[in-house]
Amino acid sequence: MSRLGLLALQLLVAIVVIVLWQLFSTVKVFGHILLPPFFFSNPVDVFTQVIAWFATGVIWKHLAITLWESILAFVIGSLGGVLVGFWFARKPLVAAVFDPYVKMANALPRVVLAPIFTLWLGLGIWSKVALGVTLVFFIVFFNVYQGVKEVSTVVRDNGRMLGMSERQLMRHVYWPSALSWMFSSLHTSVGFAVVGAVVGEYLGSAAGLGYLIQQAEGVFDVAGVFAGMFVLSIFVVLIDIGVTLVERRLLVWRPDATQER
Repeated sequence: MSRLGLLALQLLVAIVVIVLWQLFSTVKVFGHILLPPFFFSNPVDVFTQVIAWFATGVIWKHLAITLWESILAFVIGSLGGVLVGFWFARKPLVAAVFDPYVKMANALPRVVLAPIFTLWLGLGIWSKVALGVTLVFFIVFFNVYQGVKEVSTVVRDNGRMLGMSERQLMRHVYWPSALSWMFSSLHTSVGFAVVGAVVGEYLGSAAGLGYLIQQAEGVFDVAGVFAGMFVLSIFVVLIDIGVTLVERRLLVWRPDATQER
């Protein structure tokens, strides 16, 4: 299927969902409204709120703060995950020693960590960044670790037979093997970086998309809550598109699965 056809199907799904949402929240079915507006609002009110935020300029400050927090969490968590993942994969003894501690740290509920980070780092951006880093790091770490471990033994042994040094093996064998795994994790990490920032803002802040959602929820403004979630979703999609462009640039050697089909 062409990209244009795929995009058309994706837009069709969104249109159907929005139309059904508007229908069930405004028209009675068998004498009852299936989605009461007080609890679910409706697309018209939600989009009206979004337009009002952008028209008045209210949202730009909050969007910029959340963007900055998300980028910092994404970059720091990703770099840490890549470096530690490579280190553990190339040093089996180190991986074996720290394995139980990594699993324990990954099992910690992140929502519980949010108040602790706020206590340590204050209500500024760094407590939100720290929460986002804990979400991003482990996703990237486990994928990079597995990617390096999955290196073809044939390719690795052939490289050694040709006289490759460890640095050359890292550049030409291990790194390309890990890239596919890494970018697979980065697409997931984008959303988690934003989630970390927004959850931190929701629990305690004076600005950001999480703050907007929390304020709307506090006055039972369901349209404002859904408007914040809608802006957040578009925000994540745009960042993911940026990751995809970088991926295509770095993985030009990899066959396009969509073209193969």
